[in-house]
Amino acid sequence: MGFMEDAKKNIAEAAENTADAIKDGVDRAKDKAEEMSAEADVKKAEAERDAVKARNDVKEAARD
Repeated sequence: MGFMEDAKKNIAEAAENTADAIKDGVDRAKDKAEEMSAEADVKKAEAERDAVKARNDVKEAARD
C-alpha cells in the first residue's frame, strides 16, 4: 500500500504544480494584455494631442 499512497501523493503534487503554473501563465497573459492596452491608450492620447496642436497651428496661421 505504501507504493500506491506515494503514487497518489506524487500525482496530487504534480496536479497542484500544474494548476499553479497555469494560473501563473494566465496572470502573466492578463498583465501583458493590460500593459499593451495602456500603451495603446498612451499612443492614442499622443496622436490626439498632435492633431490638436496641428489644428491650432493651422488656425493660428490663418489668423495671421
